[in-house]
Amino acid sequence: MTTSQDLGLAEIVTSTQHVVHAQLYLRDNFAQKTANEPELWAIDLVLTQPLKYNLLRYHIDLSNHLNDAWAQFLVSAVEDLSKNEPSISLRFLFSKTTGQIIRNDLFERRFECCNLVTSARTFLSPLQNATATLQPKTITSIPASSSEKQDGASLLGSAIGGIRLQVTPFADLDAEQFNRLGGFSWLLSSEEAPLVPKRIAWVQGREDIDCIERALRAAAALGIHLVVFDEPGHWLQDPNSPWAHLREDFVEVDIAPNDGFPDRVVAAVRAYPKPIDGIVTISDVRLAGVAAACKILGLPSESPIAYEIAADKGRTRLLETVGAEESFVLSSTDELDGYLSSRTSPLTFPLVVKPVIGWSSDCVTKVRDLNELQLAVRKASDRHADSPKPSTAVVVEPYVAGPEVDANFVMLDGEILFADINDDFPSPADSSSATAKANFQETQNVIPSALPAEELQAIQDQLRTSLLRQGFSSGIFHCEARVRNSSVRYAPVSPSGVLDLVSASASADSQDHPKEIEVYLHEINARPPGYLESVAVLLAHGIDYYALRMLLAIGDPASLQRFRALSVSFLNGSQFHLSVMIIQQTRRGIMKSRDAAQEFLEKHPDIKANVVDYYTRKKGGDILEGPDAASLWWIAFFSVISRTSRRDLLERVAFIEKEFDYEFDPLP
Repeated sequence: MTTSQDLGLAEIVTSTQHVVHAQLYLRDNFAQKTANEPELWAIDLVLTQPLKYNLLRYHIDLSNHLNDAWAQFLVSAVEDLSKNEPSISLRFLFSKTTGQIIRNDLFERRFECCNLVTSARTFLSPLQNATATLQPKTITSIPASSSEKQDGASLLGSAIGGIRLQVTPFADLDAEQFNRLGGFSWLLSSEEAPLVPKRIAWVQGREDIDCIERALRAAAALGIHLVVFDEPGHWLQDPNSPWAHLREDFVEVDIAPNDGFPDRVVAAVRAYPKPIDGIVTISDVRLAGVAAACKILGLPSESPIAYEIAADKGRTRLLETVGAEESFVLSSTDELDGYLSSRTSPLTFPLVVKPVIGWSSDCVTKVRDLNELQLAVRKASDRHADSPKPSTAVVVEPYVAGPEVDANFVMLDGEILFADINDDFPSPADSSSATAKANFQETQNVIPSALPAEELQAIQDQLRTSLLRQGFSSGIFHCEARVRNSSVRYAPVSPSGVLDLVSASASADSQDHPKEIEVYLHEINARPPGYLESVAVLLAHGIDYYALRMLLAIGDPASLQRFRALSVSFLNGSQFHLSVMIIQQTRRGIMKSRDAAQEFLEKHPDIKANVVDYYTRKKGGDILEGPDAASLWWIAFFSVISRTSRRDLLERVAFIEKEFDYEFDPLP
């Protein structure tokens, strides 16, 4: 049980001569502490305007500490108190053990979106040692007649982090602190495995800062120097750009994913004047080439062959034990007639046709007859025929009507350290009345999944087997699959037509189905999920896929220690229900709205309060290709949350879908 002891009153003085008082409390023995969790104690401060007290235990003069992180944190609170806030509550955290912090923004990330906390800050720099600190004496040990003031700056100066609370009892924070920081060692002994700066080559810098910023900042927090390999003219090349400080250097490299790609990466690494400890890419078409380069250089990586299989939906499909016999792969459109004439049984429709390489459900079509099959095969075969890495191959597989999931895994040496399974809600093509023009673009992903526990376990077990079968043993993986014979299905759950998972026996179109659960794998992406989903998982569970991917690329014992530690999610599970919802293109034209997502949130402040992340891809002046475009680019996404219930979340999403609008000029 947590104990609290009065340390007395402090007078706090800033350089601008703001003076406030703070009642200090020593807190220790945080409840439910686990064996490998760093030992902590805390000083809680309740700041108030100056009061008339004769006996002040501490004097905290901040004027000589304004460059110190702990003092900046305190000064910010003092300045806010001067704006007529009645009181402000702060917690300063101290370590009982010595060790290096595994990432120096740990408190910021683990307390992000916590409804008890206004802000959190780690006071340590990357890879810095936290020094074991002795607790101060309690006020009861001071003679009542003592008028001696102690140096409060010395007391607070050894803190490793601070938390500013919303209006809430400190006892509530105790439980939340254990939830977010318990169960893993976030200080590593510098004697056993000293952490030293490392350097990573990041191949392909992504299209803009909104798609990579958190990964770049994670590298800095981990003490990793990033060297970006990309084409000349990339936005990260300019040393004077606002983001240049987030990478050590930029190296011009031809990153076209053709046969010479691995050798060009190898040459760039060898030519760089400083040692490079690992290579990372999150580009599907470059994963195998980067793995091949790593093997040449002797850097950590999974098998290039495993990456090649994962990048090929045809090879992935035919390796599976579930559904392989129902599918077929064509190397080009010309093979379709021969395959059909050789079959001894008729095809069973509906079927799904897609290129063996691709992303974002691009060029994936549900077909209902032979005529639609022929058209879809030609469309899919032509999609990447002229790309830098040409492919005309097509996979045809049965349409599985069961619930679809995104399943993300953190795996080390075959062991699943963390699994996030979220519900991928029905796409336009899932409708029973959908035509071949309907697409499979995602509408929303909801965290956490509402599937029954036994189906979630089956997904984890069967997809782990699929990963091992492809040749992987460690990595961050984004898998997409459907549950055949699920006990639940999507149906309206409100008069307004909001969909959610309900018992199959309770839905209007229920039918008997076998009890054996089959997980029908659609694809394995051997890298973190897309940026918006990766950020959503970080906010919901506290797991940073990009940080983990970089640590795995370094692969030394200290990095793998950090990898294991940072794979521990919040002990209570997801901190809220979250929907990553996509606003699809429904019209062709030129976007007139400057930033339609931002304008929507400004118009609806009640919704804005429940949106923790958003991004507008199609802004003023951009072309809207419409729903029939060859490439599926959405207008915007919102990460919407509810701390109340999943139903409340889905109602909020339905409101956005109904009310979201934008101005555009039609195209002929």
